[in-house]
Amino acid sequence: MANDHTHVLDFFTPRAAGWDSRFPDDGPACTAAVGLLGLRPGDAVLDAGCGTGRAMPALRAVVGPRGTVLGADLTPAMLEEATRAGRGDSGTLLRADIARLPLRDGVLDAVFAAGLISHLAHPEADTAELARVVRPGGVLALFHPIGRAALAARQGRVISDDDLRAEPRLRDLLAGAGWRLESYTDEDDGFLALAVRQA
Repeated sequence: MANDHTHVLDFFTPRAAGWDSRFPDDGPACTAAVGLLGLRPGDAVLDAGCGTGRAMPALRAVVGPRGTVLGADLTPAMLEEATRAGRGDSGTLLRADIARLPLRDGVLDAVFAAGLISHLAHPEADTAELARVVRPGGVLALFHPIGRAALAARQGRVISDDDLRAEPRLRDLLAGAGWRLESYTDEDDGFLALAVRQA
């Protein structure tokens, strides 16, 4: 497990300070994605792999003052940036491993995960852990500010059916972890997969 964490920490720690400036225009897309979670005032939601907590104000806006917003990330430098940016005002920031969340079964109404899936060491086990903490009928949103083709082009690689975010692969992965893929959008200006927790 330590090796999995080393990779994540090595990737994100040096990027934390400039993270918010890397995707300066993705705020509206992120807010729109949060709106599709179907959250109601008083609900409980986790921003999984929250990074600098950019989604937390939008999540707080939909669950209201009586709702619960948690932001969990493995990288201390990201959480420090989130605190510096005031994101802790929108919810509780936790240093936590997505593979072992410090939450009881079924306590959440939804999980929002921006850019998370490609960084999971054990995608099926990790998405099953997300399912564990969400009530039946709750929602998982997998978001990225740009789609698969645009991201591949940016990284100088070819889009592949082996990609975890390819629709058939993602549908099977989520089904094995207790989720049903409900909607799938993969366009240049954003990626969003919405899944429902099965009973």
